[in-house]
Amino acid sequence: MFKSRFLKLVGAVTLINILARLLGFAREVIIGYQYGTTYKADSIITAFTIPNFIYLVIGGAVTTAFISIYTKLSGETKERFVQALFTRLALIIGLITLTFMIFPKFWVNLFFSGMDPQALDLTSKMFLWTAPATFFLALSIVLSGLHNVFENYRLSTFSTFLFNLVYLVIGAGLTPWLMTYSYALGASVGAIVMVLFLMHYTYHQKLMSLRPAFHKMPETGRFLKLVIPLIFGGASIQFYLIIQRIYAAGLDGGAIASLNYASKMTQFPQAVLMASVTTIVYPMLAKAAGEGDTVKLESAYRKGFKMLSLILLPASLFLMFFAKEIISFIFQYGSFSSDSTNATYPLLQLFALTVLALALNTYITRFFYALENTVLPIILSIISIFGINIFVIKVFLDSLGAEAIAWGTIISTIVNTLLLLLFARTKLSLAPCSWSFFSKLVIFTAVTAVVLWALSLVQVGSFIVLVLGGIATAAFVGGGLKFIR
Repeated sequence: MFKSRFLKLVGAVTLINILARLLGFAREVIIGYQYGTTYKADSIITAFTIPNFIYLVIGGAVTTAFISIYTKLSGETKERFVQALFTRLALIIGLITLTFMIFPKFWVNLFFSGMDPQALDLTSKMFLWTAPATFFLALSIVLSGLHNVFENYRLSTFSTFLFNLVYLVIGAGLTPWLMTYSYALGASVGAIVMVLFLMHYTYHQKLMSLRPAFHKMPETGRFLKLVIPLIFGGASIQFYLIIQRIYAAGLDGGAIASLNYASKMTQFPQAVLMASVTTIVYPMLAKAAGEGDTVKLESAYRKGFKMLSLILLPASLFLMFFAKEIISFIFQYGSFSSDSTNATYPLLQLFALTVLALALNTYITRFFYALENTVLPIILSIISIFGINIFVIKVFLDSLGAEAIAWGTIISTIVNTLLLLLFARTKLSLAPCSWSFFSKLVIFTAVTAVVLWALSLVQVGSFIVLVLGGIATAAFVGGGLKFIR
């Protein structure tokens, strides 16, 4: 019964996540159609980088810490805790948002000073429009976490769908009148709609009081001790993205856009799966950890590893072997020329090597967090992201350009994954799989790679080849999940 309910929840949340991601992806495609890999595309992408970075980094940390603590409280203490947390977060992020709006050029110069003057000026002006999104996206963090605790997974996931829908409609729809600024306005309005939606259902279901309150509670201190390290260790993808854009800002115009299009293609499969699984699994993990149920923890760990490997390895190989066909089919319209495709698809081939590693990093880290063991994964992330990653980029940036940024991500994510697997085994006594499964996985990956590579060489038109590759990939995923034990 548990398995049936779990699969139904995963299926529903996955469907909504896919739709939400498709809307976000459609936005990127339309930006590519309208502005290609020009400085205007760079500015649109960069202007939302800081608000989105804060939302995803702080959001992941706050949600993780909130669920870990909230599930262990009882009675009135729960409501007092969430009310105090919501008030404090609104105050802190509100002040940060004001500094963004008062000094937009300062913040853009601080992070992206390498951009050419024209792009830098446009980005600074657009950042003023996107800055309010920071505040409203932050408010949605606590509300979404609260709904997830009460198993309103579909509702919290739908709020993300709603945000992406409004962002897309305003961004694309108002372009004839507002030009690039339409996307900045869309981000802020979408964030407001998202918060109002979550607040409505929070009030309707009486999950918490929305009145400001500054309750003094020991749980808030415990929350801070947990959330601060999570901010630095729980959002590796977002740190990678902002580092990529910081270094790409000093390259030729369009480098930020090319890196963005390529990385978004690789994020899509792992993000949909990870968002769906962790949204439902993490509250269960936190509860199992609180009850000391090691059997359930180990079972979830192995099942998650198996699912991620059998789905994402074929997806990675598909992205690698069909990169040029994918980019040209999805993006090569309007202002996105064949030159834009040639600048983007080699980056997609490289980023494809990070898909499984990034997903496993997020997944394994969740087990450390569920057990409130945050220090070790944070140290590993800092070493990988700010050590290995930046070192590789700096060494090869002059000779390889944007590809050096991709190689930095590849090498550092794989090292981080291997270290997390090692320490999860030694510190948490969690083994990802048996040697029998691992050997089957190696053979499965090799066979998949050979078949997809052979299909990519077939000369029957790029679209038909792409369809054949997609069908073969889906067949390998389905077959792997069904027959490999």
